[in-house]
Amino acid sequence: MYLLAAIALAFMTVSCDNDDDPVVVLPNSATFTVTIENVFVAKEYFNSGTTGLILPGASESFSFNAGKGHYLQFGTMYVKSNDLFYAPSDMGIALYDMDGNAVTGNVTSQIYLWDAGTEVNEEPGMGMNQPMNQSGPNTGTTEGGNVQLITDTMDGFTYPITENVISVMITHDGGTMFTLTLNNISGGSILPSPFAPGTWVVHAAGQKPMFTTGSAASMGLEKIAEDGDNSAMDANLSSKSGLVSPFAPGAYSVGMTNEIFMSGGLASDALEALAEDGNPSGFTNVFNTPVGDGSPGALFPNNSYSFEVTGEEGDKLSFATMLVQSNDWFFSADNIELFSNGNALTGDITDMISLYDAGTEIDEYAGAGNYQPVRQSGANTGMDENGNAMSEVYLNANVPEISEMIKVTITAN
Repeated sequence: MYLLAAIALAFMTVSCDNDDDPVVVLPNSATFTVTIENVFVAKEYFNSGTTGLILPGASESFSFNAGKGHYLQFGTMYVKSNDLFYAPSDMGIALYDMDGNAVTGNVTSQIYLWDAGTEVNEEPGMGMNQPMNQSGPNTGTTEGGNVQLITDTMDGFTYPITENVISVMITHDGGTMFTLTLNNISGGSILPSPFAPGTWVVHAAGQKPMFTTGSAASMGLEKIAEDGDNSAMDANLSSKSGLVSPFAPGAYSVGMTNEIFMSGGLASDALEALAEDGNPSGFTNVFNTPVGDGSPGALFPNNSYSFEVTGEEGDKLSFATMLVQSNDWFFSADNIELFSNGNALTGDITDMISLYDAGTEIDEYAGAGNYQPVRQSGANTGMDENGNAMSEVYLNANVPEISEMIKVTITAN
């Protein structure tokens, strides 16, 4: 009876030529090509924002996340001028020191008064083409110069000492969160002045997101430095800022059950290595080489992994690939049926893909965590979470929709 039952499950008798010659049909089977594409839109910077008008005696604070290797740049107009602004050097302020410790405290010594080189300077506070005196924006005489320190302009005017006008403090609020506070202390200086609305941006080392010393100012910087109009710079920076992440080599399985992980269950050591460090070596079936590359590697935007599987009716596809800018998040297909009513699955299946948390490492802010692969000192270095593998529902605000990160298609060959 056991043998007859097994045969009944494996075959379907559909017709007989005669009583002695039954005809049986094997279950549907096919070879499938699975393609996993990284569809993140490339971004230049990590995050950006704006500051408002800061009157003498007032201050403004803003908070942001940043990881090792991140810098902060900002700019705000010294209003009683034609085109002067306060900002760090064009490289910004390093947010971690050489030992990986968060930078905190008074950083005013890294702030300078800059001349945008876009409008001819008039006597500070007296010029008829300065914001508090002019009839409208952009009314001064075009200078056609380059961005430089006001101390290098030699325009013959006297300006207050920076430390008597502005005070800048950074606090580390724990984890990857920082707060910067701009204090307008110009009330006791030789020329009290408001600071106009400005912009800020978190970026990588070597980038100069707002200006380059010795080069012409952008339109966005000109508007900030001449008229305190931060709209153009904000639009430019915000369009170029956001989370971007590679995917790591992953693993797949085809069969009646998901051999990669069990939703709601404890992660295996193999899944922990895959989800925390992009190491799929604990699995039998892996994909690790981007299409067109000659060797294994991470999957960057506009590139794809591709692999083939063979399955028959009743089989399910599962796979997992790490979202690298995380602690233990991975994209997964969890038991996707390869056949439906006898028809092989084909087409875009992105809506069947979920983002999971392996439950093995405490989450940090995506793209900034210092225990995420691109910033950690080595594999398996984060804080243990002791949780279960679950669909991730507590996503940071900077994490896009799944369809804006990954695209998965399957083709029945």
